[in-house]
Amino acid sequence: MALEWLVLTRGRGWRGGDAALRLLPGALMLLALRAALTGGGWPWIALALAASFPAHLADIARRPRR
Repeated sequence: MALEWLVLTRGRGWRGGDAALRLLPGALMLLALRAALTGGGWPWIALALAASFPAHLADIARRPRR
């Protein structure tokens, strides 16, 4: 994900905050997947998944309208 952030910021000229907000929901879902695969408790999995939804909504709200 760090490499993807670098490609978006350096290669496509995105601002760092925009790229981070675009990648945040996926990072939170990957965190939930890691917790599930390593035997983490269900509250940690649910917390990461629940946090990904507002991050996704913030990303959508910040995108330019067409």
